[in-house]
Amino acid sequence: MTQATQNPVDIINARVPGYKDLQMLLVNQEGTIEQILPMGTVEARSRASIINVAGDWISLGGVDLQINGALGLAFPDLTDENAHKLQKISQFLWDVGVDGFLPTLVTTSVENIQRSLAIIAELPNQSAGAKILGVHLEGPFLNLQKRGAHPAEYLLPLTMDLVKRVLGDYANVVKVITLAPELDFTGEVIPYLRSLGIIVSLGHSQATSAQGQHAFKQGATMVTHAFNAMPALHHREPGLLGAAIIHPDVMCGFIADGEHVSPTMLQILLRASYQEQGLFLVSDALSPLGLLDGVYPWDSREIEVKNGTARLADGTLSGTTLPLLVGVQNLVKWGICDVETAIALATNAPRKAIGLPGIIKSQSANLLRWHWDETTKELTWQRAIVKPESENLSVTLNSI
Repeated sequence: MTQATQNPVDIINARVPGYKDLQMLLVNQEGTIEQILPMGTVEARSRASIINVAGDWISLGGVDLQINGALGLAFPDLTDENAHKLQKISQFLWDVGVDGFLPTLVTTSVENIQRSLAIIAELPNQSAGAKILGVHLEGPFLNLQKRGAHPAEYLLPLTMDLVKRVLGDYANVVKVITLAPELDFTGEVIPYLRSLGIIVSLGHSQATSAQGQHAFKQGATMVTHAFNAMPALHHREPGLLGAAIIHPDVMCGFIADGEHVSPTMLQILLRASYQEQGLFLVSDALSPLGLLDGVYPWDSREIEVKNGTARLADGTLSGTTLPLLVGVQNLVKWGICDVETAIALATNAPRKAIGLPGIIKSQSANLLRWHWDETTKELTWQRAIVKPESENLSVTLNSI
């Protein structure tokens, strides 16, 4: 719900991730959730418009904590001339079911990072579309051996001086930073970043299990795209990912496009991590998100996009062009988890990872409605926008 309404709304017979049985959502005139109650607890309000979702799932929209660009714009390439495209990207992401996102700046020059941070810091308050929740710096403090598609010439040693130089005057804009903890020889960087309120995610790393555990003790709480750009799980050396999976306070992002990680390995990951408690979905989408397959510029190089997968000319996997909620549908289609868990992995879990609440009372009711078709075995979603129409309320359902 995106605007004030004339009457309250009662959404009944809804399944809500994290709640048992069918629920009733009471939404007030301002479009805010007043209460979430089990069906039968109270009667529908006399003045309320009733929306019966007949057992469909209701959730908040997705939150994408790792997205590198969209509609042809890579976030590290932001300039004063193209900054207006951010609003179009925000609207596009809203249309594909995303409520909020972290524009992700992959490894590039310090000058490019500073320019992009400055532009995002100066953005006016958003009136529509998916909200920018801060910036994710994915680099430049990464291990050369696990850099993936990140350009080697812009990687930097992990020192306090260089961290301060990269952040400059914009530390308050940065929400998450991905770094390789084994590069911090002084042990000062992670505590310093945490003192600034920046969430530290470990990735593009050769860290051992012991090095990962040490970084978690220092305050790191996330792992970037589990399995990718890190040592494989091994029965004698579980590595960074093994240390993260068993840590109760660490959450791992992962990509569910079928290319970055085998569905079988994702199933192992979910079983080992107590379902969604320690995991969240990301898209890792690149700038061609929202465009057709083809060849596109990417920093000084080119990427080729085929069927939603982007690779460099040498075949190096560089990302996807699939929206976040496709990952939800894939997890269900592959039989990896149930509908509730899949939805939560893209909606509640990423919010938890950055300290935002899931669906609760006193919250704006920007809602998605998910339908599981038992006959076709397909999961579809629609964005529900409740808006005034004469003296009554109607529900406009938009989907892609």
